[in-house]
Amino acid sequence: MLSKNQLGFLYMFLSICAFSLMDVIVKWSTDYPIGQVLFFRGFFGIIFYFFVIPKDRLHNFYKTSRPGLHALRCLSGLIALVAIFIALRKLPLATVVSISFAAPIFTTIFSIFLLSEKVGIFRWLAVIIGFLGILIITEPGITELNIYYVFPIIFCLGLSYVAIAIRQLSTTEPVWLISFYFSLSITFLSFLTIPQGWVMPSIEDFMLLSFIGIFGGVANLWLSQSYKYSEVSLVTPLKYLALVFAIFFGYFIWDEVPTLKTIVGAILVIISTLIIFRREIYNKKIITSKTVND
Repeated sequence: MLSKNQLGFLYMFLSICAFSLMDVIVKWSTDYPIGQVLFFRGFFGIIFYFFVIPKDRLHNFYKTSRPGLHALRCLSGLIALVAIFIALRKLPLATVVSISFAAPIFTTIFSIFLLSEKVGIFRWLAVIIGFLGILIITEPGITELNIYYVFPIIFCLGLSYVAIAIRQLSTTEPVWLISFYFSLSITFLSFLTIPQGWVMPSIEDFMLLSFIGIFGGVANLWLSQSYKYSEVSLVTPLKYLALVFAIFFGYFIWDEVPTLKTIVGAILVIISTLIIFRREIYNKKIITSKTVND
């Protein structure tokens, strides 16, 4: 019988595996328009949320008191998803994953302006280290390849606002409803791209494309379960296994070998996000202690 922390570790590991496999299929799907791939991500991702809807909410599970904030969350999430799909197709897998780790850095900056949070010297130091890591990976310059480095950064920006919006929504909305509306919006908005020319997939390709949504859906559910059973501080560092998977799949499927600058930059970004994460845990403990003492 597994303990709660062990269950949390297991769910986080499964979540990382599912997200990594989704990335691999997205990178493979270059024969199909981005809009069509978004449809598979949204439609086949919706299915799993019906397994977590409480029985007493089945008749009105879609009701929400905050449609505007849901819309902003869905829009920012869609921008992030499109950006990462483009990046996965145009850049080495390990490079995209390395830059995507920088999302907490942008979340820290957004939280200052959107949540009026105070950021101390340690988190500012983490932001500087993180940006240095991004600069090392991307080598800013105007070349055909470097232009595509913009897309994982756009992903980080979009995901950062998503994190802020979810933080605000979760005070009144269940997590499954937030995720449901996102998948639903992806599905409907993807139909707008049909005039651009969708491609009829073969049966084999249809199954693979379907797994983009399936892996994405179960990955989100497993991620939520991981945070439910275990302390966030214990399981979050496991997310960096995604880079190991990215290097593995990139090398054996596409013969991609990560450069030294990618590895060095990734290490700096990881150090940066770990500092931010540890400071957030520390600050929460202080707030909790003050609340208890009061």
